[in-house]
Amino acid sequence: MNNLASTHRDAGRLKDAEALGVEVVEKRKRVLGDDHPDTLKSMLSLAATYRALDRLNDADALETVVEEHRKHREGRVQH
Repeated sequence: MNNLASTHRDAGRLKDAEALGVEVVEKRKRVLGDDHPDTLKSMLSLAATYRALDRLNDADALETVVEEHRKHREGRVQH
């Protein structure tokens, strides 16, 4: 599903990409958790779609969340 969302984005079908991207992120959060690498990858893909839609604030906010989760994961690994 994440790949299809990216394909939609690349083809200029941005609303389809956004809808699918949101669905992927929601499902991955529910199944894998908020800080799973696949969830974070999907969040970054959705942020790219937001950028393509010129929703820069949404993209920046999502990228910030991803960065915070990555720092949190790295902190756990170091302990």
